[in-house]
Amino acid sequence: MFFEHLTEFGGLPVFDYASPEELSSSTPRYEQDQVDADAQNAALRTPDAYAWRFQVESFDPEEEFADHFGSFVAATDTSAVKAIVIGAAGDSELDEPGAPARDALLEHADRFTGLRSLFIGDLISEEAELSWIHQPDLAPVLAAYPNLTEFAVRGTGDPYLNPGSHLGLDIGRHDALRTLTVQTGGLPARVARGIDGSDLPELEHLELWLGVGQYRGDTYPQDLSRTLSGEAFPRLLHLGLRNAENTDLWVRALAEAPVVGRLRSLDLSMGTLTDEGAEVLMGAPAFRDLARLDLSHHYMSEDMERRVREVFAEADVDLSAQERQVEENDWRFPSATE
Repeated sequence: MFFEHLTEFGGLPVFDYASPEELSSSTPRYEQDQVDADAQNAALRTPDAYAWRFQVESFDPEEEFADHFGSFVAATDTSAVKAIVIGAAGDSELDEPGAPARDALLEHADRFTGLRSLFIGDLISEEAELSWIHQPDLAPVLAAYPNLTEFAVRGTGDPYLNPGSHLGLDIGRHDALRTLTVQTGGLPARVARGIDGSDLPELEHLELWLGVGQYRGDTYPQDLSRTLSGEAFPRLLHLGLRNAENTDLWVRALAEAPVVGRLRSLDLSMGTLTDEGAEVLMGAPAFRDLARLDLSHHYMSEDMERRVREVFAEADVDLSAQERQVEENDWRFPSATE
């Protein structure tokens, strides 16, 4: 699904940092990447104007991530940096391929006092499919950056293929975080429970990609009980339960969830909503006050799509249905699980 790296994050354009070693190399990371040293030197003089992206080769990196990241720390005023994007952090065949990035962020946390937005795992499909991206325990990163307002991660981990590397987000308390996004091909229940049990008093935007059981996605509504009850995040205005193998199941849970009455927007996109789930959606009063409802990529019939549009005429509803599948025995996997 991800064919291009991020070009904007945290409200800033992304600048792909090149270390001195890369600048002196005759073979850039990618053939199309001819680094302009003058442009980078100019950018380094205004570090607050960009979201800085860091990446080394996924296989057989010529430069260690710690050295790559450390050279940036030495080159600019890191206290002014507002946003960071992390790509590949080292050899993807290591037990903990995401650990070098995590460790570098922890080592230099005291230097990035102005950091507000952090994205970990900006890998595209030619580097790694979503379900192949392995992340370590990242809760210590959030603890080390108490001023973060936006945190996003792509990928989880496979305890069978990479025993030492699987995502952890037992965040505990974080007083500044407003936006949390977790993109997965399968969200493990233990990760969901870690988020659900966290104390995030300022959280307004929560987006979880639930994925499928085939890729370790075993999260069910009971794993997000505090979130759905409204107890967990008192300021929550947007909830995304995207890329779900069984969107109908989640619609039934949401229909009785107190949190929905507080939401301005609900995102069930990239899912598998059927006519059965749509009937629940239309019949539950909780959904009627939403200002925004994203149902793009669904399995509703055209007639049901029309009915949903009529019922939610006062809301901004996205009912895009590219590659609609209506045959009874079709596989109904979400759109981003690969």
